[in-house]
Amino acid sequence: MHLTMMHMGIIIATLVCVIGIGIYSSRSVRSAAGYSVGGRSAGAPLVAGSIAGTVVGGGATVGTAQLAYHFGLSAWWFTLGSGIAFIIMGLFYAKKMRGTGLETIPQFLAMHYGKKAEELSSVISSIGILFSAVASCLPGIEIVAEVFHVDAYTASALLILLVAAYTFFGGMKSAGIGGMLKMGIIWVALFIAGWEAFQTVHETAAWSQFPAAQFSLFGRGAEPALANLFSVLVGVLCTQTYIQCIFSADTPSTASAGCFLAAAIVIPVGLPSVAVGLYMQTLYPDIQPIMVLPTYLINEVHPLLGGLAMGGIILSLIGGIGGLTLGIGTMITRDMIVPLCRMTDDRKMLTVNKLTVLFVMLLACFIAILNRGSEVLFWTYISMALRGGGIFLPLTLAVFWPGHVKRGWAVLSMLGSTAAALLTATVVKLTIDPLFVGLIVSALLLLPGIRMKK
Repeated sequence: MHLTMMHMGIIIATLVCVIGIGIYSSRSVRSAAGYSVGGRSAGAPLVAGSIAGTVVGGGATVGTAQLAYHFGLSAWWFTLGSGIAFIIMGLFYAKKMRGTGLETIPQFLAMHYGKKAEELSSVISSIGILFSAVASCLPGIEIVAEVFHVDAYTASALLILLVAAYTFFGGMKSAGIGGMLKMGIIWVALFIAGWEAFQTVHETAAWSQFPAAQFSLFGRGAEPALANLFSVLVGVLCTQTYIQCIFSADTPSTASAGCFLAAAIVIPVGLPSVAVGLYMQTLYPDIQPIMVLPTYLINEVHPLLGGLAMGGIILSLIGGIGGLTLGIGTMITRDMIVPLCRMTDDRKMLTVNKLTVLFVMLLACFIAILNRGSEVLFWTYISMALRGGGIFLPLTLAVFWPGHVKRGWAVLSMLGSTAAALLTATVVKLTIDPLFVGLIVSALLLLPGIRMKK
């Protein structure tokens, strides 16, 4: 990449402006509930900003362009699937879960399956969400290192400082306001840049040189495409970070409307990244795939637009990391530390929550450094599989058919399905997607525990 002073100035100004507004808005956050769910006062735009600001991270931007560089339009499945999941969430889940007045998914599961289910689901969800945070840390480290000309460890430290400034002080409120601003920047800058890439490819002979599979959602085959879609659907519906955004809404109806608005924002975001991936496939055949989108924005578009888009991309990365680590921190604090320590002081809860979020940020960056060069969406999809395999069926039954599953079997289902999905992904390595293995095991272990009467 060939960064100019104009690039640097616009990138820094964009980061300072958005993060500064988020920090300013956090002045009113004085309680643990205000930090984790924004005081339950969020309107639909703020709910949508929190959701979109988290899901549009490394996988939705840099990871999509990375995958499109190899496979074309089939890379769109992540943002397309996320948007479909938010529509389903708004239709069937949001009102029911917001009406409980809780803060975490494990608390909701505890209402139906007991304390053991709460503790186990906290661990399962935390591990799954951590892998999603790693997916944003991977490109974040590379981009920060490239922009500021530092090594990976220094880049990690800078990334953590940016993430901490973005969400550490204000929690859900900072994430929501920052998410709305970030999405505005990405929508304007990334779509203009992506349209330029699409026009260039379309108007040149390069368009006719691509194989037909590059322009198909099923270019990698129907089975992997549908597996990716299903893993995103299930994973999103079981993710604490997005459910936490629902819990922050002022009413159940607002929670549902926020999900629909988030879907409208998220679904189209992957398309400009796909166009950039196709463009770069012809001009930069030897580029490091993870740097496809940043290199295009710096080398191929006007510095004003490129700098603004790069600022938005960096914000998308730190917003994704911040939102995901906030979800993990809230679960660990509320479902593990507070009950274990019998903590009742609200100020102490707030401090513990912030420190837990900071620790998770450090851990995610450390894992990313150890796995530099790995594919971003690999971590995203495996994250979805782990979360969905263990939590999806017990959660769905608790929402739509409460009181019909015995507690012991529900807990056994969470434990057995997560272990099966993890073993399939890392040790056994079957051809079947780990998510499907987890769901099959979950269903088999739930069946003996189902009772027709409450």
